[in-house]
Amino acid sequence: MSMNASLLFQPKWRIIDQSSLGPSFDALQSFAMDDTLCTSIGAGESSPTVRTWVHHDTIVLGIQDTRLPHLNEGIQYLKSRGYRVIVRNSGGLAVVLDEGVLNISIILPEKDSSIEINKGYDTMVELIQKMLSPYGIAFEAREIIGSYCPGSYDLSVDGKKFAGISQRRIRNGAAVQIYLCVNGSGSGRAEAIREFYRHGLQGEPTKFSYPEIRPEVMASLSELTGTELSVSDLMTRLLFVLKEESSHLVSSPLSVSEIQLHDYNYQRVWERNEKALEI
Repeated sequence: MSMNASLLFQPKWRIIDQSSLGPSFDALQSFAMDDTLCTSIGAGESSPTVRTWVHHDTIVLGIQDTRLPHLNEGIQYLKSRGYRVIVRNSGGLAVVLDEGVLNISIILPEKDSSIEINKGYDTMVELIQKMLSPYGIAFEAREIIGSYCPGSYDLSVDGKKFAGISQRRIRNGAAVQIYLCVNGSGSGRAEAIREFYRHGLQGEPTKFSYPEIRPEVMASLSELTGTELSVSDLMTRLLFVLKEESSHLVSSPLSVSEIQLHDYNYQRVWERNEKALEI
C-alpha cells in the first residue's frame, strides 16, 4: 500500500487518550464519545482522531444478544462474576472489556467520498501491524470460529484470536473500533461469554444462531508472545506510529460544542441501553 493511498497517513492526527481513567469510566460514555467525534469530524470541525479507551470489568452486548430467551439469567450470571453489563448501539455480539483490553477508535471524515467498509478495516489492520512490528508478531485477519463476536476481520496468531474490529458510520463520520486483548487470560474471558450464552439459551432453539464459544481459540498478546505486555506499552507504540504517519500530532480535549453534543449523545445511549435491558 503506497503511503498516499493509506488512510493512516493524515496531515494532522488528534489524540484523545482515555486509557487510564479507571473503573468509574463508563463504557456507555465511550459509545457517546465516538458518535460525538463522528459528527464533529464529519462536519469538518475536528481533524481525524484516534481515541484510546479502557473499561474495567464490563461485558458489552450486541442488540442480538438481548433477544436470548433467558437473557435475565445470562445477565445475572455475568453480574455474579462481577461484570457490569451494557448494550451497545452498533452491530456485533457480546465482548469482554477489562483493564487488560485496550480499545482504539480511528475516526475519519466521509464528507468528500465514502470510505469503503474494507478500507476502514484495512486501515486498522495496518495500524496494528505497525504497532506490533517490534514484537515479531505475524497475525492473520480472518474469522475465528468459536471466538466471541466472530467477524471476518478477527486478528489471530496460529488460530488464536487476540482482537476484533467493528465499524460505525454516523453523520459523515466513520469510526473503526478495535479491542486488543493485551494481557490476562484470553480463554478466561471467552469462558465468561460461553457461560453467558449457556445461561441465556438453556438449550432452547433460536432463529439466530449464537456462537458456540471455544475458549481455547482466544488468547492475549502477552500469552501469544510469552512477553508480559501492558496497555501502556501498546499506547507508547501507538503514539510512535502515529507520529511517523503524520506531520502533526495534537492532544486536545473536547470543544464546548463537542461537550454539549456528548452530553446529548450520552443521554440517548443511556436511554437506549435501559430500554434494551428491560427484562
